[in-house]
Amino acid sequence: MPGTLSTYLSTKTSAAPLAVFRIGFGVMMLLSIIRFWSYGWIEKLYLNPKFHFSYYGLEWIKPVGNFTYLIFFICGLAALFVALGFKYRIAIITFFLSFTYIELLDKTTYLNHYYFISLLSFLMCFLPANAYYSVDNFISKKQYKEIPKWTIDSVKLLLGTVYVYAGLAKINSDWLFRAMPLKIWLPSKYDLPLIGETLMQQHWFHVAMSWSGMFYDLCIPFLLLYRKTRWFAFALVIFFHVFTRVLFPIGMFPYIMIVSALIFFDAHIHERILNVLRRLLKRFNATREKLSAQIYQSRKQNLVVPLLAIFFSVQLLLPFRYLLYPGELFWTEEGYRFSWRVMLIEKTGYTEFKVVNSETKASFLVNNSDFLTPFQEKEMSTQPDFILEYAHFLGRHFESQGHENIEIYVDSYVALNGRRSQRYIDPKVDLLKQNESLKPKDWILPFKDEIKGL
Repeated sequence: MPGTLSTYLSTKTSAAPLAVFRIGFGVMMLLSIIRFWSYGWIEKLYLNPKFHFSYYGLEWIKPVGNFTYLIFFICGLAALFVALGFKYRIAIITFFLSFTYIELLDKTTYLNHYYFISLLSFLMCFLPANAYYSVDNFISKKQYKEIPKWTIDSVKLLLGTVYVYAGLAKINSDWLFRAMPLKIWLPSKYDLPLIGETLMQQHWFHVAMSWSGMFYDLCIPFLLLYRKTRWFAFALVIFFHVFTRVLFPIGMFPYIMIVSALIFFDAHIHERILNVLRRLLKRFNATREKLSAQIYQSRKQNLVVPLLAIFFSVQLLLPFRYLLYPGELFWTEEGYRFSWRVMLIEKTGYTEFKVVNSETKASFLVNNSDFLTPFQEKEMSTQPDFILEYAHFLGRHFESQGHENIEIYVDSYVALNGRRSQRYIDPKVDLLKQNESLKPKDWILPFKDEIKGL
């Protein structure tokens, strides 16, 4: 086994796939930053809110006023440099740090694909993605046409992990047998041409979409790996992600996944893509200097490989941390984030906060709109850690206004995947006496139903 591993780690392959991946990743990220900025979301999501929900242990990460625009600019510039392969190592580390910082500014904006981009950019910090067809090549007057095979396989492994775990998460009774939450979402697409008022309204179609989504996620990495099914699989990738982009407002994620899937193709396909880019550059009279071909030597491979082994081990184990918590995962959401559970639940909620003086018993209700945006209030009303953090914020706020002996209780109801609304948080628990931790939250009331699955 050690000899087999050593042989694999020393195996070389064409650097073209990683070069194309680097270019595609950088371009997609640059477009994402431009899109985010142009829609005014920096101001709407990070500057306008009076309060920001933080990740546990990372409460110190906050928007920095108008300097937040500078962080986005740096992130976009780093993405451009990554695409060009200019000062690549500095650029990708800068992109990873700035993008991840942005992602952590407010928990309200959490999306699986933001998490995916952070992980992917972290992985790319250790890969020689500028070894071939990069500005760095022209500066150093040398290029590397071959790189270790594991560097490309590691990207495939991360993509495969995302898909397979998303598929495993769909093996539950709500998704497969109740077609939830697609049964709630799809009928609202009645304005789609041809299928909006027909297929989108049919229960059998909702069930078919649920099952096909599960099979797609579980099978697509393996279909992409197998040469004979690769083109068919790539056609499925395009259809699936374009169709989901039509149905749901999921931004650049479908295009990122389509571009990323190219890395599964053989090197000659990527050389064709690079040749197209070369012809385009010739039209702009871009000179092509003769570069000396070098043999790539990874001096730090003995350190990088164990580090990435730990990285992937964490990614494979983290989604199963929900097993450490009692109760229904979709209800409590303890262990839900960072586990590739994509679009599995539709929760609507109502949470009203009551501030009580423990001595006089005088009380008043909080108007959430005084402190939260509508988007923040919507997210807060169905997620226990949000409710707890907001309660502590209210406690600090009213204490600073001179209120004494404060206790805070909530009247909270949540409806999960089309079920009737149920009381969510124990109304007799003073949330100011509860502290955020990794322990189970025993003040979440039990779910009055059962969802079977992984």
